Amino acid sequence: MDSKKKKRLEAKGWVCGDAADLFGLTPEEARLIDLKLALRAGIKEERVKQNITQTELAKAMGSSQSRIAKMERGDPSVSIDLLLRALMALGMTNKQISKIIA
Repeated sequence: MDSKKKKRLEAKGWVCGDAADLFGLTPEEARLIDLKLALRAGIKEERVKQNITQTELAKAMGSSQSRIAKMERGDPSVSIDLLLRALMALGMTNKQISKIIA
């Protein structure tokens, strides 16, 4: 949001912030969410780039298509280790995964 719009909203009594402010997250919790979202985006981007369906990725992982869909939409029930397993199943190296994390 640009600074003019923010000042205008604040002048009218609105409070501007992010999800961490809204939900009272600690900096560590906010970083964890950002990490999971980056991994989620990396999975979908790489899967689409390789022209692999969710079903094909699920089969390679021994999982289900619905679980892959949950990963890609950022469902909070999906663990970081499952997100990492999906990236590895897509053939990504540790170096490529570290770029997503960074």
